Amino acid sequence: MPSRFVTEGPERAPNRAFYYAMGLTTAQIHQPFVGVASCWNEAAPCNIALMRQAQVVKKGVAAAGGTPREFCTITVTDGIAMGHQGMKASLPSREVIADSVELTIRGHAYDALVGIAGCDKSLPGMMMAMCRLNIPSIFIYGGSILPGTLQGQAGDHPGCVRGRRQVFGRRNVGR
Repeated sequence: MPSRFVTEGPERAPNRAFYYAMGLTTAQIHQPFVGVASCWNEAAPCNIALMRQAQVVKKGVAAAGGTPREFCTITVTDGIAMGHQGMKASLPSREVIADSVELTIRGHAYDALVGIAGCDKSLPGMMMAMCRLNIPSIFIYGGSILPGTLQGQAGDHPGCVRGRRQVFGRRNVGR
């Protein structure tokens, strides 16, 4: 397992010191390290719940005898980036996501990966990292966004996600 390169033997005592500094026990240091990567951020509704989901994943990894190591990566959401210069960041964000996950996993010698993503560029970015890494991996889709509420009204209200898109579509066809 890759993690043995940073956890086993007397020459790895400095590496283990970092894990002890983060509160890991000797037993946890000698278990497989499982990266739990998410694209959590507050940039868009498709990412907002991913950290909570990662916490549940970490409990499952620990219950199965692994040591979860959580980290986040970036994401750019088309729903906000489209229609201005931000769109130039959208497609390249897939590569940045894949690169950052790959670098974290390789750099810290993790043995496996659980990736959690929720937007149209973070989904392929996370899966690209999994393919590149060729380690045991599980992908979890973070789920559809909720429509939100505005002034206590939800769903098709013109200020909510679905309602705003419907109003915009009607405007564009002259209604």
